[in-house]
This record gives sequence, C-alpha cells and structure tokens, in this order.
Amino acid sequence: MTIAHISDLHLDGGPRATERASRVTSFLRSMPGPVDVVLATGDIADHGTADEYNEAAALLELPYPVLTLPGNHDRRAEFRKGLLGEAATDEEINRVVRTDGAVFVLCDSTIPGQDDGFLTDHTLQWLDSTLAELADGVPVFVCFHHPPVVLHLPYVDRIKQSGEERLAAVLERHPQVVAVLCGHSHTAAATTFAGRPLVVGPGIASTVPLPLEGRPEVDYDLPPLIAFHILDDERRLVTHYRVIV
Repeated sequence: MTIAHISDLHLDGGPRATERASRVTSFLRSMPGPVDVVLATGDIADHGTADEYNEAAALLELPYPVLTLPGNHDRRAEFRKGLLGEAATDEEINRVVRTDGAVFVLCDSTIPGQDDGFLTDHTLQWLDSTLAELADGVPVFVCFHHPPVVLHLPYVDRIKQSGEERLAAVLERHPQVVAVLCGHSHTAAATTFAGRPLVVGPGIASTVPLPLEGRPEVDYDLPPLIAFHILDDERRLVTHYRVIV
C-alpha cells in the first residue's frame, strides 16, 4: 500500500500559498502512479474561511482518494461543510476511512482557539472503541495533526500535542496499529511512539528548520515536499520524501 502524505497547505487566498499547493497537487496528478490514498494532515486553510476551503476542495480534486483532518488553523464548521460535505457543526471531527489495504482512523487533535493540541477524553474513548472493533488482520494508521512527541524544534515543541501518555496507553492495547501519521511541524521527521513508527508529513506552505541549520525559525524559501509511505507485505513501513521544485 502506498500513501502520499501532505500537510500544512495554509491556503489563505494569496498567490504564494496557492502556487506552492498547486505545485504539489500537479505533481500528484502527473504521476503514472498509482498511490492508494492521499492523506492531508491538517492546516488545510490558514484562517478557516469558506473561500479557503472552496479553493482546497478544487486543488485536492485528485485521481486518488483524499483523506483530510483538521489542524489548529482550520475551523471545524467550515471544514465540515467545505471539505466533507457535511452540516457545519463545531463538534470534533473524528472519522474512520476503510480502504482496500488499510484502515485510517482520523482523530481531531485541535483545541478551538489554541495552537497546541490535545485528544479529549471523548476522542480517546472513541479511538479505543473504534480500534477494538476493527479486525486484527487489517493494518491501521492512526492520524492527527499535532505530534505527541518532542521534535527538538522549539517553535513547534511549544505547541505540540499534550497528554500523550493517555494516547500511548490506548495504542499499546491495539497491535493492529502499524504507524502514527501527523503534521503541524512543517518539517519531515520520523521517530517512534508507543512502539510504532511516528512519521511527520512535511509542510507545503513553509518549513521549520532545526536551530543548528542557521535558517529563519520559519523558512518560506525552502521548497515543499511530499512523503510517500509504503506499507509492505511484512507490515514494514518505508517512507520516501520527494522535493517538489
């Protein structure tokens, strides 16, 4: 199974964000493929307006299934209406998407009005019960916006997902979870969490470099990237990163 993972488009109605996102989606359209699914891990819009989601919906009209989840810049009501075709409500956006090769459990880690993340008790209970109901033989990806780990990026670590020990306790009960996929940090990163791979999708709108690189805290000049995750027959996850110039 192959997943094209993008994140943090921050569409704001301006030409810069549109051009960078269009560059990425044009690359995805032009590939001979196939990929099984495109995953966009949040901050699709920059201000959460209807116009931004209308633009996002057009850009994300791809020849593959596209899965989206909210980030801290998104607004639940407009996200639901513009990207999911649902009634505009402010309830947490938690969804399960079944594909031929895997199940994606998409969790809402946002806190309305804040930049940091947290999985509420309601979301964690939903995640636990959802995983318990899934067949053991089907691989599962758990996805959300905020990384639940320190990435040694001061700009991002201040607004990471807190309460991560609660999430780890849930994942440890469910061995069918093969990886955790997230965004938010505007950088390509990989580590482990609760004994599974945790892979951060690189940002499209900008990049947050490591302090040791001597670049701006948020770098708007580096090009966008795509992560391609390949889950093989042995349930080993291999990730490739592609720079989109």
